[in-house]
Amino acid sequence: MRQLPEADRDAIRIAQDPQFPRWLEQVTATGGCAHPVHLSGSTTTLDGATGEILHHYDTRDEPGERLLVRCRNRRATVCPACSRLHAGDTFHLVRAGLLGGKNVPESVRHRPRLFVTLTAPSFGPVHRAGAQCRPRRDGGTCEHGRLIGCGTVHASDAPVVGQPLCLDCYDYTTHVLWHAHASKLWDRFVIDVRRRLAASIGLVQSHFARHARLSFARVAEYQKRAAVHVHAVVRLDGPNGSADAPPTWGTTERLINAVQASACRVKVRTAHSPAVGEVTLRWGAQIDARPLLAISDSPDDDAVAAYVAKYVTKGASDTGAGTDYPLTAEGDIASAPVTDHVRRLMGTCWSLGGLPEFEPLRLRAWAHTLGYRGHILTKSRAYSTTYAALRAERAYHSGHANIPGTITERHWRYVGSGHTLGAALLAAGITDDIAKNREIAREEIASSRKDVIL
Repeated sequence: MRQLPEADRDAIRIAQDPQFPRWLEQVTATGGCAHPVHLSGSTTTLDGATGEILHHYDTRDEPGERLLVRCRNRRATVCPACSRLHAGDTFHLVRAGLLGGKNVPESVRHRPRLFVTLTAPSFGPVHRAGAQCRPRRDGGTCEHGRLIGCGTVHASDAPVVGQPLCLDCYDYTTHVLWHAHASKLWDRFVIDVRRRLAASIGLVQSHFARHARLSFARVAEYQKRAAVHVHAVVRLDGPNGSADAPPTWGTTERLINAVQASACRVKVRTAHSPAVGEVTLRWGAQIDARPLLAISDSPDDDAVAAYVAKYVTKGASDTGAGTDYPLTAEGDIASAPVTDHVRRLMGTCWSLGGLPEFEPLRLRAWAHTLGYRGHILTKSRAYSTTYAALRAERAYHSGHANIPGTITERHWRYVGSGHTLGAALLAAGITDDIAKNREIAREEIASSRKDVIL
């Protein structure tokens, strides 16, 4: 008789356990988290005035004497359930900065607002999709004997798109160093935008904060060529952020001019290296600063929020530009499931990371992200709400927030993480069911809106 796979046998064992219903409740509460954290301990809620115990919870009565909580990993490749939740939070965080809500006034939709895209510069010719990937008229080869151009018209999803025409001609050193300094380049860009806005009306830069504030939320995305580019929502506010309207001189046109000029102007110089010299880093030539119109029920704002939320859940491995796990030894590079192009970028990180002048960049620790050390999503303090506030709001609506006038004593310790094979199988089913139910609910809402319009 054929034996069942180990995962199926384990799932049957879990389902036959007397505490299975409670275990199922816990897993459902995590949304089917793929790698839940296991905690052991207790929570006691006391009346703040009398000290009377109002509620006590202890994991001693739980399955395995532990409580499962979400891992909160944003990457879809690691945990689809938590990634979906993180994407939802990101959507509301970005949307609140565009349309208001979550303690952000609705008047922000009438402020100068831009959707800005900044790209990395060229580090060497790569295969491109469509008619762009054609040979130069004069033909010829590079110094390594490879064709300078490519005569093939590639589809957008062709594996060769983004790969260098010649691996030996490609400037891997500058590519890696650009990634390592991308966050500093963004910081200087923001500072220069403020400087240019101030200069455009004759203000001293140090006085800009008395009149206006630049608020933003930005997300980093890996392109096909494994280079990061930046999408950002940039908004001009008054000195107190979202609570203040910008001054009358703060127009969309003035903001666009400042953004475009700063993107072309700012630069970062690397530390001098005997091996590679001093490298000057800039943004690429492709710069886009698109105004977001304050039209009632405009789809632009929701589309931008959804776009940012989509990319914030992606890791380097989703685009083939690295891995989701750090590389602990140089030998890990050879076995990484990546292209030769990405493998060379990882190797360059490892080589440069061994030079004392680049030690502060920690390139070996970030070789799995090709040297990029920044957060995927960053925002200015005044742009909108925070992830912590969104989680607190969710806890309040679920009844898990602190009750005013009470004292909560918590005693918890970490006892493990993850699922057994059978538990992972059951959790994945729960994740799929929740996703399908949400999709059905969205379709019903969309259908009802159409009926109202008709």
